[in-house]
Amino acid sequence: MSKIELKTAPADFRFPTTNQSRHCFTRYIEYHRCIAAKGDNSDGSADCEKFSRYYRSLCPEEWVERWNEQRENGTFPGPL
Repeated sequence: MSKIELKTAPADFRFPTTNQSRHCFTRYIEYHRCIAAKGDNSDGSADCEKFSRYYRSLCPEEWVERWNEQRENGTFPGPL
């Protein structure tokens, strides 16, 4: 039987409190900025994959779905 290793985003000094909402939002933005800068191809997206893992471990799925819809509609409130 193989072991399953669970990981989450590393500690970030910018977010010292237990409320991780801002940390989640920031990691989501970092991922999409990375994809915009490096491209969505395999080389660029591989560099950005860590940000994807971070926001997916921190953010509720409902938030991510809503933000994705807002990005598609051009109404996302963050600086992408």
